[in-house]
Amino acid sequence: MTTIERMKSGKLYTDLCEGLPERRLRGKELCYDFNHTRPREEERRQIILRQLFASLGKNPWIEPPLSVAYGSNTHIGDCFYANFNLVIVDDIEVYIGNHVMFGPNVTITVTGHPVDPTLRRPGNQFSFPVHIEDDVWVGANVVILPGVRIGEGAVIGAGSVVTKDIPPRVVAVGSPCRVLREITERDREYYYRDLRVEK
Repeated sequence: MTTIERMKSGKLYTDLCEGLPERRLRGKELCYDFNHTRPREEERRQIILRQLFASLGKNPWIEPPLSVAYGSNTHIGDCFYANFNLVIVDDIEVYIGNHVMFGPNVTITVTGHPVDPTLRRPGNQFSFPVHIEDDVWVGANVVILPGVRIGEGAVIGAGSVVTKDIPPRVVAVGSPCRVLREITERDREYYYRDLRVEK
């Protein structure tokens, strides 16, 4: 079994062969170029993002700085917005749907390491894909861990650590992240606490 096959099947692996270091270097070089654009160089940033990611939909907006492990394993849908300091550890696939919004300092990682130090010592790691469905809003300082799926329309509260799947159309918060409540019709009428949407 090749290293890439081990990565995609959830087995332990080390990532120092089969062209993986070169692919990581490519992603880091593109991130460097992206992060060192001037604020007015929007067109240049768009070109770099399309070189960096496996796929990128219409009208993306990502605020620098951005950090990735590869970039080439991340698939992003239409109208994606990410605030400052997005980190994507994409040793294998990350899927982000349409109309997804991230606050500042969001981290997505598909990769972890064994708890036992003797297994960790040779550099062993494992990876499981992350799926973020359409219309998800991820608050500031959220960490999304390997193998997680966040359902359509869900809201992840600021500072949460998402360790397991979150169902669609709920507000989920905490560390570990848990469902707080469903999203209801009241949320269409009140946009923040008791502040009503103007009609």
